[in-house]
Amino acid sequence: MSEDLNNPDIPANNEDNILHKVTSLDGLYENWFLDYASYVILDRAVPHINDGLKPVQRRILHSLKEMDDGRFNKAANVIGNTMKYHPHGDASIGDAMVQIGQKNLLIDCQGNWGDPITGDSAAAPRYIEARLSKFALDVVFNPDTTVWQASYDGRNKEPITLPVKFPLLLAQGAEGIAVGLATKILPHNFIELLDASIAVLKGDRPNLLPDFPTGGMADASAYNEGQRGGKIRVRAKIVERDKKTLTITEIPFTTTTGSLIDSVISANDKGKIKIKKIEDNTAQHVEIVIHLAPGISPDVTIDALYAFTDCEVSISPNTCVIQADKPRFMSVNDMLTESTFFTKELLKQELEIKLRELMEKIFFSSLLKIFIQEGMYKHPDYEQSSDFEGVLVVLNRLFEPFFPQFYRTILPEDYKKLIDKPMSSITRFDVKKTDEQIKALEAEIKTVKNHLKHLTDYTIAWFEKLKEKYGKDRGRKTELRTFDRVEAAQVALANVKLYVNREDGFIGSGLKKDEFVCDCSDIDEIIVFRGDGKFIVTKVQDKVFVGKDIEHVAVFKKNDERTVYNMIYKDGQSGISYIKRFSVTGVTRDKEYDLTKGSKGSKTLYFTANPNGEAEIVNIQLKPHAKLKKLQFDEDFAALAIKGRNSIGNMVTKYPIKKVILKTKGVSTLAGRKIWYDDILKRLNADGRGKYLGEFDGDDRVLNVLSNGNYELTSFDLNNHFDDKMIVIEKYDPAKVFAVVHYDGKSKNYMVKRFVFENTVIGKQTSIISDENGSKLVLISGAAQPVVKVEQLKGKTLIPEVVDLNLTDLIDVKGMKAMGNRLSVHQVKSVELIAEHDDAEDVPDPAPDSVDDTEIVITGEDKEVADTAPAAPIVAAPQSEPKNPVIEQEKPVAEKPAPAPARPAEPTKSVEPPAESVKSSEEKSVESKGEQVKSPKKKVDFEITNPDDIDIDDKGQLGLF
Repeated sequence: MSEDLNNPDIPANNEDNILHKVTSLDGLYENWFLDYASYVILDRAVPHINDGLKPVQRRILHSLKEMDDGRFNKAANVIGNTMKYHPHGDASIGDAMVQIGQKNLLIDCQGNWGDPITGDSAAAPRYIEARLSKFALDVVFNPDTTVWQASYDGRNKEPITLPVKFPLLLAQGAEGIAVGLATKILPHNFIELLDASIAVLKGDRPNLLPDFPTGGMADASAYNEGQRGGKIRVRAKIVERDKKTLTITEIPFTTTTGSLIDSVISANDKGKIKIKKIEDNTAQHVEIVIHLAPGISPDVTIDALYAFTDCEVSISPNTCVIQADKPRFMSVNDMLTESTFFTKELLKQELEIKLRELMEKIFFSSLLKIFIQEGMYKHPDYEQSSDFEGVLVVLNRLFEPFFPQFYRTILPEDYKKLIDKPMSSITRFDVKKTDEQIKALEAEIKTVKNHLKHLTDYTIAWFEKLKEKYGKDRGRKTELRTFDRVEAAQVALANVKLYVNREDGFIGSGLKKDEFVCDCSDIDEIIVFRGDGKFIVTKVQDKVFVGKDIEHVAVFKKNDERTVYNMIYKDGQSGISYIKRFSVTGVTRDKEYDLTKGSKGSKTLYFTANPNGEAEIVNIQLKPHAKLKKLQFDEDFAALAIKGRNSIGNMVTKYPIKKVILKTKGVSTLAGRKIWYDDILKRLNADGRGKYLGEFDGDDRVLNVLSNGNYELTSFDLNNHFDDKMIVIEKYDPAKVFAVVHYDGKSKNYMVKRFVFENTVIGKQTSIISDENGSKLVLISGAAQPVVKVEQLKGKTLIPEVVDLNLTDLIDVKGMKAMGNRLSVHQVKSVELIAEHDDAEDVPDPAPDSVDDTEIVITGEDKEVADTAPAAPIVAAPQSEPKNPVIEQEKPVAEKPAPAPARPAEPTKSVEPPAESVKSSEEKSVESKGEQVKSPKKKVDFEITNPDDIDIDDKGQLGLF
C-alpha cells in the first residue's frame, strides 16, 4: 500500500518511510484503453481499404504465396507457417482461412471445407488442403510494389498491405466488431464491380447493389450506398408445390438452413404459423419442404413466413474501413472509386518498374557492345591496370566519348559487372544478335511508354481482361425486387422423370429402362387409364403397380376442365359399344374409378387425352355379320357433349367392333384460351398477369427466342417453364417476318437477315445464327419496319460514324438458315435497335446516300424559277454511308418522299412468303401516290408544284425546303 507523503502525522525524516511516486489511475486506464482499442481496430477487426483484408487474412495469403509451388498444401502446414506472422494462435488462423476458402475467389480448396449454406463446419486442418487461385496470383501479389514491415518478432518481413488490383473488399464483404465500432460490408457481384470500375475510369459514378452467394431476393431501395442508417431486406425463395406443400429453394444471406428451420419451428410453437412438418432435403442445392396443416392457405402461410421467421431478414450495413491508419466511414460507391484509382496507381508503378528494367537491359547491352567492339578489353592501359581503381580510371576515360549515348551515368558497379564477364563470352559475342535484342527492347519500351501515356485506357483494358478471364459463371445470384409488388410464386419443380411399363403395369421414377413419359415433380400426382376402362390417380413414387394394360399415363392436374378425354368402350355384359367425352377434375388418390357400366369383361376400344378439348373423327369398322350391310361408318366426337366421368355415353353399335381408326385429327371444341406471360414468375397464366400473348386454341404454339441465338416452340400449357435467358416470347405466327442482326464468328462481320421461323417439333431448340465459334445474336425484331443505329468506323483512318438503317431496306425475306447480307461495308462497332414501326408510313424518310448519287429534275412552270439560279449542284441532306452494296435503290428527295421499294422476295425451299408480302407496303405507298422511282440509275423525277419550295442559299446553291 502506498503511503501518503502529505500526511502531517508521518514524520518527513522517518527513515522507515519509503518514498513512492504517485500515478493517477485515470490517466493510466485511459492510455491502456486507447492503446487496446486502436490495436483491435487497426490490427484485428477492420479491413484496410487498399487490399480489403484484415491482418490475419493478409498474413494467410502472404504465407500461401511464400509456400506456393503450384501444388496443394495441407491447411495445417499453412496455419503453422502463418504463425510466424500472426501471434494469436492456430484456431483464429484456421477459422479465417476457412472463411476465405468458402468465398471461392482467392483459394483453391480440396477436401471438406464446410458449407456456409447449411452451417456445416470444415474438416480438421490436417485433412483439407489449399493453394492460391490463379485469380489471386494474377491480382493480389507483386513484391516490387509491396511495402514491407518487420514481423512481430523481427525475424521476418510481412506486407503492410498487399497490392491488390481489384475491389476485393466489395467482392468478398467483411464483418468485424472492434472496440467502440463495428464494420459490416456486404458482398457484391464480381462482374458488376468490374463494370463499375470501368465506368469510374470513364467519369461516371457507380451505383452498386449487393449480391449474395446464397441467392434469394433482395429489396435494396433503402440500401443508402451501404452506409450507416441504410438497410436491405433479403428474402428466401419460396415456391408453392401444391396447396399443402411449400418449398424453400434459396435462403437469405446471414442465415443457414439450420437456423432458418429453427425459426420456422419457433414461429409454429408461438402460433404465428401452422404447419404439419418441415423437412430438410438440402444437398447440393437448398430444399426445405414445408407441409401445411389441413385447411391452411399457402398464400397466407408465405406471408407469415416472411413476417415471423428468418425467411426474411433485414441487414444493416456499416461500411467502415482503415484508411491512412484511421477508421473511416464511407459509401460502397466511394470505396469502389478509391479502389479503382488505387489499382490505376499500382498499374502505373508496375509499368514504371518494367520501363526501368527494360532501360537497364538496353544500358548494359550497349555498354557491353561498346566494350567489345572498341576492343577496350585489349587496350594496353586496361591490361596493365593492377587494381580495380586503376581499371575504373582507364574505362572511364575510354567510355567518355560514348557518355551521351547512355540514359544515366556509368557507375563503378556497372564497370565491375562488365569486367566480370568471362573471356569466353566476350570472344563469342554476337553484335547482330545484340542489335536485334536492343531493337526489340526499344519496341517494348515504346509500348510501355504508350501505356503510361494512356494510363486510363490501360487500366480499363486491365479490368476488361479480368472480366473476360475470370467472369465466367459469376453472374448475379440475388434477384433484386421491390417486395410490395411481388406475388407469391406458385410453381412446382420438375425434378424427376416419370417412366411406365405398360405390359406389367408399373409406373415410377426408378424405371429408367422402360418408356419415358415426362418430367414431373416428386410431389406430382399421376393419372393412369387402363384397357379395362378404369383409371387411378396416385403419387409419384420410385415404382408402383397401377394395373396391367395401361392405355394412357400423365401428370394429373386437379380441377383441369380443359383436358378432355375421348373414349369408346364395349360393355362386357351386353356387348354394346358406347362413346363418351368427359373431364376428370377431382378424385381421391389411389382409388380406382370405372369409366364403363361396371360389367365384367368391359374393354376400352379407343382412347385419347386432349389437353385443349380437341374432338377428332374416327372410322369404326365392324366384324362381318349376316344382318349387316354397312361394315364401317364414321363417328365425330365434336357432336358429343362433354359430361362427367360417370356418364355411360351414347351407343355406337350393338354389333362387335373390329377396330377403330383415326380418320381426321381433331380441333378444339372449347373457346380459345387467353394467355399471359408473367416475367417475374417466368410462367404462363390465364389470370391477366404480365404480357398478353393472345388467344390460344388447338395446336397453337408459343415462340420463345433465347439470347444465345436458339429458338423453341412450346405448347401453351400453364406448367411450362421458360429459360431466364429468353428475350422474345409471343404467340407463334408462321407467316410473321422477323429481322435479325447477328455477328458471324467466321467472317467477323455483322450480318442482317429477314425470315419466318420454321414450324419445328415442340421442345426442340434450333439455332437461327451461325454455329461458328464467336457467333452471337445481336438483336431481333418482329416489327414491319425495324430501325437500328449503327456505330461504324469508316475508311482507312477508321473515322467514327453513326448511321440509322431500316433493316427492311437491306434485305428481302429469305430462308431461316440463310446467312444474310452484311450490315455495313465498314467496320461495325455497335448496333442498337432504336425504333420499331408497324407501318411503312411511320418510318422517317432517310436522306440520299450522297450529293453525287442524287439528281433532281424539275419540270413544269417551276423550271423557269430554277433557270434563274446560278449553275450549281443540288444540295440534298447528306447521308453518311450507303446502306449496302447489295441494295440498289434510292429514295426521292422531297418534302415527304415515299420510301423506296424493296426487291421482290426470292422464293426459298423452306419459306414461301404469302403473296401479300411479296409487294411491300413501301411499294404500295409509292404506287398509290403515282410517283416514279428509277433504280439503279439513282435518278429521281418528280414535279414541284409550289415554287416556294425552292430556295437558293448564300453560296448560290439550289435546295429544297
